[in-house]
Amino acid sequence: MKRIDIICIIDDDPIYVFVTKKALESASWSKTVWHFENGKETYEKLKVCILSKENLPDLILLDINMPIWDGWDFLDEFTQIPIDKEIIIYLVSSSNNPVDIKRARNYKKVNNYLIKPITMEKLKKELQSLC
Repeated sequence: MKRIDIICIIDDDPIYVFVTKKALESASWSKTVWHFENGKETYEKLKVCILSKENLPDLILLDINMPIWDGWDFLDEFTQIPIDKEIIIYLVSSSNNPVDIKRARNYKKVNNYLIKPITMEKLKKELQSLC
């Protein structure tokens, strides 16, 4: 699998973030892993990157349930910004609620909905299907 320049994890669960970052680093999938604890913080950073023409993430792993802005709030705002780069977005949640899964399909930029815990094998399979 080819290396990804920037992976962005948007999640407020420190254990999930720690384990995911370690797994990504040990698999050498990415040069850089960004982490944000809520959607608003991420949106503000990505908007600055877009305006200043800095690099954007290639992959976003987005949790649904977070404080301040949840994953839905982030998607509602971020998908309104016109960008040239295709960013792979996975919703990653502990929710297996069919309402959440159906709602995720309403966002064209969401590639898939993954239920936690996700394994690196599952994520690798997902990414290989896109390459």
